[in-house]
Amino acid sequence: MSEIKHNHQAQDGTGSMLLTASILFANIDYSGLADYAIKAFVGGAIWMAFKVGGEYFSNKIKKK
Repeated sequence: MSEIKHNHQAQDGTGSMLLTASILFANIDYSGLADYAIKAFVGGAIWMAFKVGGEYFSNKIKKK
């Protein structure tokens, strides 16, 4: 009779992390996520435009 040996190596938690992530991501509404991503991108672009414009006018005022 042959004996079966099992190697039990120490796990770093990657397997349990992937399992948890897959369970959490299974319940995501992807259409809502895409809508949020578009809104976040547009909001970030508007914020960046105000930031750059504010610095431009601030530097212009300081030079006078």
